[in-house]
Amino acid sequence: MNGNDMPPRGPLIPPVYLVAALAIMALLHYFLPVMTLWAAPWRYTGGLLMLLSAGLGFWAVWLFRKADTGVVPFTPVKALVSHGPYRFTRNPMYLGMVGVLLGTAVLLGSLAPFFAIPLFIALIEWRFILAEEAMLVATFGEAYAGYKARVRRWI
Repeated sequence: MNGNDMPPRGPLIPPVYLVAALAIMALLHYFLPVMTLWAAPWRYTGGLLMLLSAGLGFWAVWLFRKADTGVVPFTPVKALVSHGPYRFTRNPMYLGMVGVLLGTAVLLGSLAPFFAIPLFIALIEWRFILAEEAMLVATFGEAYAGYKARVRRWI
């Protein structure tokens, strides 16, 4: 990916996309629920999934902070973090956000909120992940290439 192929950058950071996706999910649930998938008490497992996923994301952020490297996309990185959840996924922060969305969809209990999740994943990959990976290859070279060969992008 060269500079011309980079997605446009702006003030929108991944948590903004997360909040927008949550709003879209709520709107879909309340105005176009399609069908009910789960009723209480099964829906409440979504809350547990949300908590576990948020924990994953915060753990990943803590590891970046501990390594004194940039958390905000496209800021300079000083270290390649490959331990903790980064042993299993190259993007635990984004995976945590997807888990929060999945948990929200389960908690809401209808089908329509699930439609927002693939859109969120596609936007995050296009706007952030692909460019971040190019930046990491440029910064860490073979060390990142080896990591990328060992660890999946998502799970």
